[in-house]
Formats: sequence, structure tokens, C-alpha cells
Amino acid sequence: MDFLNGVKIGKPVVTELQLSSPPDSVFDRIHSMPFSFFLDSGMDRYKLGRYSFMGYAPFLILKSKGNRIEITIGRDKYTIIGNPFNILDSIIRHYRIQSDLTISPFIGGGVGYFAYDLCHFVERLPKTVVDDLGIPDCYICFYDRVITYDHQDNRWYLSVTDFDGTGDSRSIKTTEDHGREAEEEILTLLNNPGIQQLDPINESKFKPALESNFTREDYLKAIEKAKEYIFAGDIYQVNLSQRFHAKLPMEPYRLYKKLRNINPAPFACYLNLDDVTIVSSSPERFLKVEGDRVQTRPIKGTRPRGKDDNEDERLKEELMKSEKDRAELNMIVDLERNDLGRVCDYGSVKVTEHAIAETYATVFHLVSTVEGRLLPMYNCIDLLKACFPGGSITGAPKIRAMEIIDELEPTARSVYTGSIGYLGFNNHIDLNIAIRTFLIKGDDVYFQVGGGIVADSTLEGEFDETLDKAKALIEALGI
Repeated sequence: MDFLNGVKIGKPVVTELQLSSPPDSVFDRIHSMPFSFFLDSGMDRYKLGRYSFMGYAPFLILKSKGNRIEITIGRDKYTIIGNPFNILDSIIRHYRIQSDLTISPFIGGGVGYFAYDLCHFVERLPKTVVDDLGIPDCYICFYDRVITYDHQDNRWYLSVTDFDGTGDSRSIKTTEDHGREAEEEILTLLNNPGIQQLDPINESKFKPALESNFTREDYLKAIEKAKEYIFAGDIYQVNLSQRFHAKLPMEPYRLYKKLRNINPAPFACYLNLDDVTIVSSSPERFLKVEGDRVQTRPIKGTRPRGKDDNEDERLKEELMKSEKDRAELNMIVDLERNDLGRVCDYGSVKVTEHAIAETYATVFHLVSTVEGRLLPMYNCIDLLKACFPGGSITGAPKIRAMEIIDELEPTARSVYTGSIGYLGFNNHIDLNIAIRTFLIKGDDVYFQVGGGIVADSTLEGEFDETLDKAKALIEALGI
């Protein structure tokens, strides 16, 4: 990889943008630009959702399928056979940002997704499921210009680093000039009255039919088989899911807008990629790193929202008192502690919140927070490999649970239960668990929902939980 020789040190220039519109209105103006992205914190600005990020026109693109990795830098394209995590590690080590800026944790780096199926580069696992979607396993676009909105302070920023399309370093003066040019370009784009806006009236072409990759009977049989493995002592818990498919009833960005309105979430996103469009309203953080501080927030346990405040309170209290749901969460917290312990300082991994009931638009969830301190010899890619995929969507013990997932689920998970977010050139990252997520390929839209099967699970109860989790997605599709 001659094009990644040495280290390129970036010195970012940050400008405050004079904008008064909310983030979704600003992204309306750039959503159709090449490889546009929106990492959208749609709720909880004081805890999880302080910043939203957006951008377009990356200077480098990495995508992989199996061990075939394609890298595009400007007009140059390279094909590499190898492990995508290792190539990504080389890129992160090649481009670095040195800055003491504190206005935003993400001022340049990669944005994209890691499909669940990358688990085969982390562990030796069977691979018998059908990969009928065929989209890339890893798709990360690298940006040297990032627009940031601070929800807490209600301020907009543009950060520009000194990397161009060839990766050559710029002088400070040139970087400042580049920053001014980028600001002018973006403000011109945002203020262009000629950009076509979404028609707020014509919402849908038709009402789509929804199909699952399981029949109801077969899904119940799969749950029963999973419980047999639990009673045989193979596992304590496994996450079992079903995938839904429909014809796309509206343009992808309209679907994102509808989902955002129905189900705001702290780790939502819109990724406008060549091969696939990703629309997500995930409530779950997989991994966050700032400096050497690491955090994961597993979710286990779900109840639907009630019809009124009294029913809401009853269902929330039922969730908090549920021994089954607490046991489910306890198992995953222990798993996450062990995963973090592979790369964190001994004794630093602690559970700082446990079994907190959090309220979302259509459900309640039980959530815990586990934190640690990353050892100095490891970076964010080492952490990702140590923890991927997230334990909350595999089961425990993790490897055996993933073997059972491969046996019981008929199709590859692709992006579902993988991870979406950013990898900063400053070693800051924030990644979600890719749940409550649409995959849009051509005229087809897919989404997947599941739940943790444990010894106390009931067949009908687990099936109904998947439908509770699907409620917002089904409503966004107009079904």
C-alpha cells in the first residue's frame, strides 16, 4: 500500500457558520450530494445527543466484500486482498489530526458502516446463511470537511483539515484558504433557492406489502430450538431476528424524514452511498472513544409504549421489575465487560449505570453503561476488533451464540446488528448498534428486528417483541 506510506498530519481550521435552521432542514439542502451523510442526534441533547454531523464529497472511500477491498482516492482506484479491519487501521494511522480543539469530538475522519458479517474477520465461524443482498460488508467514506451542529449551544461549525484528494499535506496558509473556500461553497449550496425540495403532500406511491424471511410458525420453531440449546447448556442467551422486505413506497430521503419524525433517536443516520442507502433510528451506542475513555451502552429488555400516561407508567414499572429482562441485561453487561477488558487497563472497566429504564417514541428499554480506559498500545480499531459485533445482539457466550444465529437465521444479517458511525482522525469514535435500520437497495427496502432468547422466554412473547420493535419502521413505510 504505497499510497499509505508515512503519516499525514492534519491541522484543522474551524469556522462558526451563521445558520439559523435546524439540522434536518440544513441537510435537506445537501442530502442529494455525492456520498452525503447525516449522523443525526434527534433527542436527549444533554446526555447522548449533543452533536449532529453532516457532510458530502469524501476524499477517500473504502468498501469491502469478503476479503476484496476497494479504495478510491480522487480518480485513483486500488484493489487489495486482505482483512478490511487491518486496511482501515492503516488508513487511520496514516491520516492524523493534531488539535486541541474542544468544540466537537469529530472534526474529520471516516463515516460509514460495519456489517455484522465482518464477524468472520474477528472469529472463526460457520457461514451457511444465504447472502441474498450482496451489498458491501464495510463501507467507510473519509471526509476532510465536516459540518457540526451543537444541539446544546445551538451553534453551527465547519471543520476543514489539510488533506486533499491525494493525501498531500497543505501549509497552514493554504489550509485557511481552503477553509474559506469550503465555507463559501457550503453556504452557497445551503442558500441556493434552486435546489429541489421534498413535496410535503405527495408522500407515497403506494401501500407496500410486507414479507418476512420467516413464517410465523418457523420463527416460533427457531425460538424453541434456541431454548433447547439454552437448556442443553450451550448458551445462556441468543439474539434471534427476522428480516422484513417491501417495495420502496417513496424516495429514500423521504423515508428517513418520516422515520425521524416518528422515532427520533440519539444514534440515527442517513448514508447516501452508491450501492445502498442506510436509514437508521438506532437508540443504542456500541462504542464511544474520546482520548483513552471508552464507553458502551448495551440495551436489553423492551416494553411497548402505552396508550396513555397511566399505561406508560405501568409498562415501564413492569419492565424495571422484570427478573427475566434484568437477567438478560446482566448477561450482556458481563460479556461487554470482558470484551472491553481485552484492550482496557486492568481495573478500569466499570459499570457506571445499570438497568436504567429509557423512554423512546414507541418502546421502553433497559440500558446499562460500561466504561473503561483504553491501554496506550491500542487504538480505536483494536477496540473495535475486540468487541465486534456487539454482545447485546449476539448472545452469551458470544461465539457459540453466533454459531447458533448462523444455523437458525436463513439469510445474512448484512448491516443489521453491525455498526454505524464515525471514526475520527483524532482517535475519537462514536458507533451505534445498527438496529431500527432500513437498508435500501434499488426499489427494495429491508429491515430486521429481533430479541434476546433466554430460558424464561415464551414463544409468542418473543415474537410479539419483534413486532413492538418494528412498529416505528412499519409506520414510516405507511403499512
